[in-house]
Amino acid sequence: MVTRDDILRTAGELISGERQQVYGDAQESHQRIADMWTAYLGTPVSAVDVAACMILLKVSRAAGPKKKLDNWHDICGYGALAGEMEGD
Repeated sequence: MVTRDDILRTAGELISGERQQVYGDAQESHQRIADMWTAYLGTPVSAVDVAACMILLKVSRAAGPKKKLDNWHDICGYGALAGEMEGD
């Protein structure tokens, strides 16, 4: 049985380990995406907006027919990154 602690632990390991090694600093990566989305959409997008939109993408996938635990890891991970970027 998967527990909430398992999900949170895995999310933390992913965003602070493998994903950080592959994609680099989360703030820089999300800001780079925000800059591209801003140019494409013609409206300001922040790094935190990117994380929030990625959460919505993962919620949509979680609501789909194929259930993957990875979606919940990613939702937690994006939430943690957004909180870190927005936090004081």
